[in-house]
Amino acid sequence: MYQTIHQITSNTPVRFNRQRREVVYVREKGKPPLIVPWEEVIACVTAGTLVTQYAVMSSYSLMIGLRDSNSGEVVWLTLATGHPSLAISEWEALRVYMEQGPDALPTPVLIDEEFQEGTVAYFHMCRGVYREMHSWPVYAFGFLTIQFCSGWTLPCRFSQWINTRPKAAFPESIREWSKPLPAEQHAQPSAELVQESAEVNLALSQGQSLMDYYKVKFSEPQNTTDAEKSEV
Repeated sequence: MYQTIHQITSNTPVRFNRQRREVVYVREKGKPPLIVPWEEVIACVTAGTLVTQYAVMSSYSLMIGLRDSNSGEVVWLTLATGHPSLAISEWEALRVYMEQGPDALPTPVLIDEEFQEGTVAYFHMCRGVYREMHSWPVYAFGFLTIQFCSGWTLPCRFSQWINTRPKAAFPESIREWSKPLPAEQHAQPSAELVQESAEVNLALSQGQSLMDYYKVKFSEPQNTTDAEKSEV
């Protein structure tokens, strides 16, 4: 529990500044913040397989790489997901925010957090369901005794308390970096990125997915080379 609280309260979130078109990552104390231009951010989706004695499970992650231009070091931020499409969707949400603004994002789905797994309300809901489905002896020894020995609702309350701890604050330099800029000082995307975005949007409007688009895009140079070799 101490490790979780320390991680939440000591790790500063990554901040995306669409006016400057930059991303900042606050490293350990004593090291300057890492500020990376948006168009130099690396994004990839990783896939792995976990083999256990019970099953073979697939795992996927969205990895965001921030390269330090001075040392060449790349800081990787990993977000685990259950499916490759979810990883791509996470990145697409960031890309749309940086390129088009928050108004272009879909309306968030409001979820009632009262009965989310791990809450006190969820615990009592499970207790009621268990009671309805089992006899009193099974309920007494199969639920009440076990849950009493494991702290009853204390784990749920600890979890809610930990999740409401304030995040680590940004340094003064990053707070200055985060202040709004006049419209004439907003950074503009490069011509290459504008062209690439237009090509992607055209492919999506034709019913292709991002995976289909990049498969075609990366296969074109090789196909051209093979054709030139055959002509020679």
